[in-house]
Amino acid sequence: MDLAKSAYLTKEEHAPAKPKLLSHPTAKTGLMGWLTTVDHKKIGFLYGFFALIFFLVGGFEALLIRTQLMVPNNDVLTAQQYNTMFTMHGTTMIFLAVMPLSAAFFNFIMPLQIGARDVAFPRLNAFSIWTFVAGAIILNIGWFAPILEKILGGVHNAPDAGWYGYSPLTSKTFSPSHSVDYWVMGLQLLGVASIAASLNFIVTIINMRAPGMTMMRLPVFTWMTLITSFLIVLSFPFITIALVEVMMDRNFGTFFFEISGGGMPILWQHLFWVFGHPEVYILILPAMGIISEILPTFSRKPLFGYPIVVFSGACIGFLGFAVWSHHMFTTGMGTVATAAFALATMAIAVPTGVKIFNWIGTLWGGHLMMRTPMMFALGFVWMFMIGGFSGVMHSAAPADSQQNDSYFVIAHFHYVLIGGSIFALLAGLHYWFPLMFGRKVSEFWGKLSFWVIFIGFNVTFFPMHFLGLNGMPRRTFTYDPNLGWNTANFIATIGSFVLGIGMFIYFTVLAYTYFKGEKVKKDCWDGRTLEWSLDNPPPEYNFRVIPTVHARDAWWYEKHHKEEIEKEKAEHAKAEEAHGGIHMPFGSIWPFVASLGLLIGAIAISAVSANPAPGIHLKLGMSIVGGIVMFVGIYFWSLEGNEGYHLHLDKDGNPIEGEHHDAKH
Repeated sequence: MDLAKSAYLTKEEHAPAKPKLLSHPTAKTGLMGWLTTVDHKKIGFLYGFFALIFFLVGGFEALLIRTQLMVPNNDVLTAQQYNTMFTMHGTTMIFLAVMPLSAAFFNFIMPLQIGARDVAFPRLNAFSIWTFVAGAIILNIGWFAPILEKILGGVHNAPDAGWYGYSPLTSKTFSPSHSVDYWVMGLQLLGVASIAASLNFIVTIINMRAPGMTMMRLPVFTWMTLITSFLIVLSFPFITIALVEVMMDRNFGTFFFEISGGGMPILWQHLFWVFGHPEVYILILPAMGIISEILPTFSRKPLFGYPIVVFSGACIGFLGFAVWSHHMFTTGMGTVATAAFALATMAIAVPTGVKIFNWIGTLWGGHLMMRTPMMFALGFVWMFMIGGFSGVMHSAAPADSQQNDSYFVIAHFHYVLIGGSIFALLAGLHYWFPLMFGRKVSEFWGKLSFWVIFIGFNVTFFPMHFLGLNGMPRRTFTYDPNLGWNTANFIATIGSFVLGIGMFIYFTVLAYTYFKGEKVKKDCWDGRTLEWSLDNPPPEYNFRVIPTVHARDAWWYEKHHKEEIEKEKAEHAKAEEAHGGIHMPFGSIWPFVASLGLLIGAIAISAVSANPAPGIHLKLGMSIVGGIVMFVGIYFWSLEGNEGYHLHLDKDGNPIEGEHHDAKH
């Protein structure tokens, strides 16, 4: 249904005859309720649930890596197992943990911040989450190699060519098993999910803002959602093209990256990094948006330099496409290209520095409340600055040439992605947890988890700077005791287990709070943006009356102009009721069915590709079945069109029971 058009109707518009009383349709519960939901809040929960599962999986893989490197000549993992661990750790943390956890906030928080009742395309939103799950299953299905080999034949194992996927390591010569095929197909499905969700967010933000919410009144988190969505739409086609070429090289005898046929392995690096560097900002811009919401709330003052913060975020997104080859300074591009990308890399540090100065300006002179979200936010600022300093060092080609593919780079991007993205996401979980579940996390346990995570993180990754400067290469599964890397590796491994304990405390406390935490009323932080105007957890329809926005901090304005706002809401409620009440979309199973078909077909195609002979009839049958299931899902999905239902509320905001029939808008 066209939620963009039905979001708000003014009293001046002609009101048709009042329709029959319509009720909320019988809601599906249990598993079927989750499989058919199109509610953006529930889809946000699903993204968060799966992201946290894979966050724990990626963390376990990291602990195995650090255990292997704890002492010289260790044999906890073989070389092949180590390759698999760092490949899956990188892929899992980026594509299955940080990105979907950001998407969880995009889904849950962004529509509430702009005063919308749902996203523009609710069923497409459901399709994106289930396609994400399908891609995650494909990526990890190689762990069940014995079962797959028994059913499908051939050789199966988890991806092991490195999460960069550098050619020729992804060729059949170096990876004859199905592992790379699973990696390629899994990333393709994740790309479909990401682009579908991003297009949805772009349309939602542009078309479904509440009346009065101009672009320069958008909360910064919503701005970063918009910029991140554009980055995904513009950058993912590059990795899609590259993955298609890998698939064609492996299965159809093409030579995009095969030297023997005139291909160029370095072409993969260009395609990967044209995607890969914007991907860094896809991971960090949502974090910057979260921090820009938390710091004003706990400083008790507006964000300092709001227009500059927004503009600098847009500059980061734009310049992110102009710096990819600083990952390739050692490939011999030539002095002109190296100089150009070095200058662009230096330039991109400027808008990032501008944001940091604005955050400091927000803190300066504020009445600081040192709650747990604030602690994680301040930790983000400091850790991200350290990662940024080492990043600026890499803009100098001579320094980068020495540090490239060393543990110094490992330290750098973990300070950016853990000290940056994950610290901010943990801050966001604490900050919006009362809104999502109506319960508040204990400050004692929240702050304890922060300090354990903070200490464990720095003990783990700061020594890696010295390991890199002392020449330890990344991706090495063991080392000789005479190389001088023993002490730093031992300390880093101890730190990794401390970090793991901190994460265990954090998520255990969240789980306890979900069931037994202190219940709180709405707006427990005295927030500034519209999501805090709602009860917690928010009702299915979000806003009983679509709000009219009068200021940048919309909820802060409402709290200080109550009489004016209440009168305005009463008038708008009458106008909306006269036009049929609140319009809501039906749930649908068909997006899930379409994603299920993609999953079945992707498994079959991946299993056929490396060695089609064993079980060829079963594989072809699975491919056909998958295609049929997908097209059936899409067909019946299309028949649903824009159907929804009318929802009428009593004075307390509860749905009124009565005659129910469908509504098309």
